[in-house]
This record gives sequence, structure tokens and C-alpha cells, in this order.
Amino acid sequence: MKPLSEMSLEELWQLFPIFLTPHQDCWAEWYREEAAFLEELLKGFSPRRISHIGSTAVPEIWAKPILDILVELPSKADLAEASALLTAEGYICMSQNEERISLNKGYTPAGYAQKVFHLHLRRWGDNPELYFRDYLREHPDCAAAYQRLKLGLWPQFEHDRDGYTAAKSDFVTECTRKARALYPDRYK
Repeated sequence: MKPLSEMSLEELWQLFPIFLTPHQDCWAEWYREEAAFLEELLKGFSPRRISHIGSTAVPEIWAKPILDILVELPSKADLAEASALLTAEGYICMSQNEERISLNKGYTPAGYAQKVFHLHLRRWGDNPELYFRDYLREHPDCAAAYQRLKLGLWPQFEHDRDGYTAAKSDFVTECTRKARALYPDRYK
């Protein structure tokens, strides 16, 4: 079996297609378990905020069964140090720059593990996903529209994660803009 690190993007998208499922109650428990692990691992970083984001954090809507977690830390140096700790514990760094690092866990050469996590390391306050999540939670009509959009895009972008994300971006940007206007100081 070919290691993930040797696969092309196209091979990875075939192995890890986009698929959506109805909301699952176990996602909240999986988040709590992983957040507890992260709290312990990152206890030396202060301030820090660990948040469940993405569609799995919004009750009642269909989602990819991949839990997105946002970790906010105070400095660029903290991001790099936290990334090193996380990779030593089994996370795989997928992308990074000075301000943002993305790590994954639960991807295997045989496909998805039972529990899959996308971890977003960010500087404190770089958190538009929190506003988007809260807006969907507090506006069920918007959450339902987002679900319809995702279900409509799924067949077209099953093996194109970048295209799927891009096709949702206008909707996400607009809801996030509305959320920031409604709760401007919520996550400062």
C-alpha cells in the first residue's frame, strides 16, 4: 500500500472523497475527548482557546464526518511549537504559513479512520469560523440553506475538496459578515 506522503493530490481525493451524513450525536463527544487531549497537551500555552467549528458543530445539519477544531494561541512562535507537539502525537501537518497551520488526524493509507480531525492552529482572534458556526446555530433557516448548498455541491465535487470549499465560500463569507455585525465583540 502506497504511503499517503507519496500520493498525488488526485490520488488522495480518490481515497478520501467528500461524503455527507446526517448529524451524529457522537460528534459532540468526539470533540470533548479530543479537546481534553488538546487541553492537556497545550496546557503550557496561555491564553488559548479550543473550539469545535465546522458543520459537525451545528446540530441538525448534514456534514462530512470530520471534526474541525480551532486552536487559538498568542504568538507565531506558539503556533510552531504547538505544531511540533501535535505532530509528535500523530497529527500530520497539511499546510502552514506564519499565521496559520492546518493539521489532520485520522487519514490512513486504507482510507478514513473512524474518527477524523482537522485541526486549525491560529493566532488569537483569527477565528471567523466561530462567527459562522454561531450564526448557523442561531439562524436555523440559514443552517438549512447551507445544508442544501452542500448537498447540491456534493455530487459535483466528491473528489475535489478545493472546488467544494471554493463553491461554498460566498455563502460562508456572507453569513460570517452578518455574524460579525450581530456580535462584533463576541470573540475579541
